[in-house]
Amino acid sequence: MDMQKTVKDYIRTIADFPHEGIMFRDVTTLFADPRGFRIAIDQLLHPYAGMRFDKVVGLEARGFILGGAIAHQLSVGFVPIRKKGKLPGAVISQSYQLEYGEAVVELHDDAIQPGEKVLIVDDLLATGGTAEAGIKLVERLGGEIIGCAFVVDLPDLGGRKRLEGLGMDVHALCAFEGL
Repeated sequence: MDMQKTVKDYIRTIADFPHEGIMFRDVTTLFADPRGFRIAIDQLLHPYAGMRFDKVVGLEARGFILGGAIAHQLSVGFVPIRKKGKLPGAVISQSYQLEYGEAVVELHDDAIQPGEKVLIVDDLLATGGTAEAGIKLVERLGGEIIGCAFVVDLPDLGGRKRLEGLGMDVHALCAFEGL
């Protein structure tokens, strides 16, 4: 019997990357497969069918791939949230905590207009730190976040609870246990 493949079936797991004890969920195998990629984009959009968006915001870097495809599908603009120092224009910045230390993401200060409806997209939701920083940037510019969509949720790391605690609607296509 030919079973339909799910998004999860297209995602490769690489043990001990980037260091021992980590099971890395590699979405590049999903992106490389035309059917898998289409399924992922369609399923990311599904909960928002019939809703109006002005912008799709993608978090660096794999969120750019997903966000670009979703923005194209919706015929709306795409806005990247990048690591510090990568955007050429005037930016606003937001720092967030990493396991060891701190990181900063930036958004062009004219990328979102007050009242614009926004969908935030990334490949993976772990602790939620990067997504929370992105949410804060969009909200500082007056954007209204309709949802946060991810391919993979790592529920053991608490990101979904963190974002839902901020009042966000969180949508993930699949989940993996552990780190």
